[in-house]
Amino acid sequence: MSYQSIIHLSLDSPAHALCVVGMEVFLDVSGCAPQRCESFTIGASPGVLVDIPNTVLAAPNDEAATTQVSLFDPMDVLVKMTSPSSALDDSKVWVSYYQPDAQVPVATAELYLTGLVVSLDADIHRSGKVEMASDKQAKKNWVWGPGGWGAILLVNCSPVDMVQLLDKTKKVFFSEEIKNLSQMVLNVQGPSCVLKNHRLVLHTSQEESEKARVYRAQADDSSTCELLLGPGQHTYTFAPLESRLTETFYVEATEFPSASFSGLISYSVSLVQEAPALSIPETLVHRDTVVFRVAPCIFIPSTQMPLEIYLCRELQVQGFVDTVMDLGERSNIQVASVYEDPNRLGRWLQDEMAFCYTQAPHKTVSLVLDTPRVHKLEDFPMKYSLSPGVGYMIQSTTDHRVASVDSIGNLMVSPPVKVKGKEYPLGRILLGSSFYPSKEARDMSKALRDFVYAQQVQAPVELFSDWLMIGHADEFMCFIPTQIKSKDEKGFWLLLASPSSCYKLFQEKQKEGYGDMRLFEEVREDQLLSNGRQANTINQILADEDMRKQNDYVEKCINLNRDVLKRELGLLERHIIDVPQLFCLEQLTNVPSKEQTGKLYARPFFPNLLRVIVMGKNLGIPKPFGPQIRGTCCLEAKICQLLEPLGFKCTFINDFDCYMTEVGDFCACANVRRVPFAYKWWSLVP
Repeated sequence: MSYQSIIHLSLDSPAHALCVVGMEVFLDVSGCAPQRCESFTIGASPGVLVDIPNTVLAAPNDEAATTQVSLFDPMDVLVKMTSPSSALDDSKVWVSYYQPDAQVPVATAELYLTGLVVSLDADIHRSGKVEMASDKQAKKNWVWGPGGWGAILLVNCSPVDMVQLLDKTKKVFFSEEIKNLSQMVLNVQGPSCVLKNHRLVLHTSQEESEKARVYRAQADDSSTCELLLGPGQHTYTFAPLESRLTETFYVEATEFPSASFSGLISYSVSLVQEAPALSIPETLVHRDTVVFRVAPCIFIPSTQMPLEIYLCRELQVQGFVDTVMDLGERSNIQVASVYEDPNRLGRWLQDEMAFCYTQAPHKTVSLVLDTPRVHKLEDFPMKYSLSPGVGYMIQSTTDHRVASVDSIGNLMVSPPVKVKGKEYPLGRILLGSSFYPSKEARDMSKALRDFVYAQQVQAPVELFSDWLMIGHADEFMCFIPTQIKSKDEKGFWLLLASPSSCYKLFQEKQKEGYGDMRLFEEVREDQLLSNGRQANTINQILADEDMRKQNDYVEKCINLNRDVLKRELGLLERHIIDVPQLFCLEQLTNVPSKEQTGKLYARPFFPNLLRVIVMGKNLGIPKPFGPQIRGTCCLEAKICQLLEPLGFKCTFINDFDCYMTEVGDFCACANVRRVPFAYKWWSLVP
């Protein structure tokens, strides 16, 4: 933005003006025109462009221009310099005035120009490097889509304090961390005699200064950076200018977009002319602005290839640990250990946190988004267990109960889909909710829901999950990647819990003469007792009318979600696989008795077959301990019959021991970090 937007000419003496390179200035050619003059010509020295819309002018040179332009037609005469000046007044524009039918001008007005470069630039073309923008206005806008533009900031997601605070104005960065920061370059050029009478101010708004920090590397130490702008400091004034200046700044965001933060942050540099006298205020000559958008937090579906699996190692579930480690080896995936207080049994690892990523053109960063349900951060060893380069961020919740819908565990993300011509290349976030208000309704907190919506790139869909004990959608659904290519493939399969499929399977086995075979035959009596289960036969389960009614209710809840998923993800029935699973209705556990209501909630009757650890073609599935038919669990056989012809290898994990203690199963003790999407989020249009 140039504040000397109009220059008035005079016939008495030449006019003088500063002109910022690339900025157009309006030239008033009519104000000083002699009487009876009806036309003018205009000429300029090299490096000065003159534009009169709808008029063709002679090429600029040192000779007088010959194209006469009428003074009576409304016009804008625009002047723009293409390069900075090496000396004061080294460029020139002249305007000659003509009376009717005259070939010789009666008067000439002169304008001497001094060109300055004052440019604040970032990677607005998203190429991974900073280039000076030819269109100064483009830097002020941020545009989505494949033809869009605009610079991008990454949030500092360091899991521990990797930035050493020296004092209030300096910090030390590790070499890898500074690569995450976006660069912003200030370039000032012009004659020294002009620059020394001006000063530069780098600034942003007070509100936006709380969302990001701007650093400048120290000349004697590239790892030590001076903090110029940040919380509590929204302006920085440079030392008096003596000559040209080129400065590189490093910028990082401190938080992701949210309901109160659009994600847009603008930085400006203002060129201010010092006051010539105490009674005269200083003058703003030019301001250049660049706008950044903070990169969103992007969630990754289970269909993406795994990179690393994080696992809570507990002595009482060593069989689970060994099986998952074996799965990791078969999938060529590194297994990282996270040690935890045995009393918590590690269920926070999947229920309270999710592996995500954030991305700018110059860097992609994996991170854990944590929604803790305890107050002290030192209770969370995950941030100290992460592999190098993996970030960690806290998104606080309001509900601190173990069984909570107010956590990241109540969020899933679909694979990429196309629905009614609309593409979702990063998939769609699936949020569990209550769907309708009631006094017992449980919903994700507004802060967490607003955070998810504010990321903009994964168009959330709300599902009905409040009928479940824990209230998490992953208790009745799961996505697995397509292993065998077909013409009508979606690239994935949706697994849905199906009580009716389980009843159908048990009825088939009853007709085959296996009605006396028991569930939980391999489970010890003390294990059954601690989990409130009995080793019932197929006949007993099929004869239990109350349990049948409970599962009819569950089926209706799942089918409601089935319709939503088909509509919002563009699915057909052939994309869905029904997995036999029974539920039972019980009161909430792990809540004070005064908080209990008469409402009952569903929890898996046997270990939940939908809590699958997906590692490509290798699937880790909770062992259901179903009826043994000729030495084989009929539930396991049914799962293998459904999935193995599709190219999957099923491994059943023995996690029955305390599988419902504190609500949940041990598949929640593992979490997988996956490959980010190849698609760049800034190329889509929300």
